[in-house]
Amino acid sequence: MASSPIKKGSDSANATRMSRRLVLLMAAGAGLTVASIYYAQPLLDVIRESLGMSVAGAGFIITASQLGYALGLTFLVPLGDLVERRMLVVSMTAGISIGLAAMAFAPFPRLLLAAAFMVGALSAVAQVLVAFAATLAGAAQRGRVVGTVMSGLLLGILLARTAAGYLAQLEGWRAVFGAASAMMLLLALGLRLGLPPCRAHLGIRYPKLMKSVFSLLLEEPLLRLRTLYGAIAFAAFSVLWTPLALMLSRPPFQFSSGTIGMFGLAGAAGALSASLAGRMSDMGKARFMTGATSALMALSWLPLKLGAHSVRILLPGIIVLDFAVQGLHITNQGEIYRLRPEARSRITSAYMAGFFAGGVFGSAASSLAFAHFGWNGVCLLGAGLGVAASVVWTLTPAKKPAPKN
Repeated sequence: MASSPIKKGSDSANATRMSRRLVLLMAAGAGLTVASIYYAQPLLDVIRESLGMSVAGAGFIITASQLGYALGLTFLVPLGDLVERRMLVVSMTAGISIGLAAMAFAPFPRLLLAAAFMVGALSAVAQVLVAFAATLAGAAQRGRVVGTVMSGLLLGILLARTAAGYLAQLEGWRAVFGAASAMMLLLALGLRLGLPPCRAHLGIRYPKLMKSVFSLLLEEPLLRLRTLYGAIAFAAFSVLWTPLALMLSRPPFQFSSGTIGMFGLAGAAGALSASLAGRMSDMGKARFMTGATSALMALSWLPLKLGAHSVRILLPGIIVLDFAVQGLHITNQGEIYRLRPEARSRITSAYMAGFFAGGVFGSAASSLAFAHFGWNGVCLLGAGLGVAASVVWTLTPAKKPAPKN
């Protein structure tokens, strides 16, 4: 091997000065793996017709993958603090490939649902990669590295629907999962060759490991605070994206599913700015970024409300909201990863469980708001979440920066 992709730093036994190639590999890995649970969203109707499912039954495909992801965050991500991380990442990625292949060839709904659950659970490897990157990075570049990896993850979420929709139009829904399965197999090989070995040395059993996840929440006030911010941020994100397709499919827009899928590109513009939050975190500007993104999260709903009849006004609102949500999320992760270097996978599990819970709340609440109060109700709910984050920021006194580990 001509050169190592990493250079030793002084952060900890595993800390390194990461090469750009390694950071981009982990960003691609995070994005492609998490995308696996979003491919089905624009395909539900064609899958329903193909397998003879009811509308409610087709909806359970998304429920199964989300439930799997939630359980993966809770029970699989902490393993990154217990086993060799490269082996864990490669094994979970290969498992996603198997699950996607099962979805591609599923002859009946129950197998499809079981495979969707499996894919969802193993897709939590994206968060293992985020914690892995934070461990490999030196203190001076950790926020920037986490921001880049999270940019990849967020792009995967936002672009998966668009890619799946257009491929399904050309080759059918089974081709989407077949192609994704092959891509995961290649990714597993690339991660095996490109990631450095990184072994944990906790020396504890799995039950004690899981218990320590909850102990971290009790013992670390900063983790609790940042988990609250994360839950609010992802709730706001879900409040927008859950009913947006319904709003755009109605007058005055009446867009096709393919056109609606293109709105994910507007969200992608926000994802590209995630590295800014990482750099600000490295500079000790986390409190400023938290206040700024919380305010933007509230203000973005004004153009979103006014954009109910104009795409030109709606699109800037989408971009600003996604910028705010993703900036706050990256700032949160930059802060929590300074707490305990030996517990970053468990910290990720605790934080992402709260983050995901916020998303579930936002999705359910926005569905009810849209059904009863229309788009105005959705915008009021979203703005309220932004205001809530701003209030938390105002009431939280400034503290000395946490020590860089």
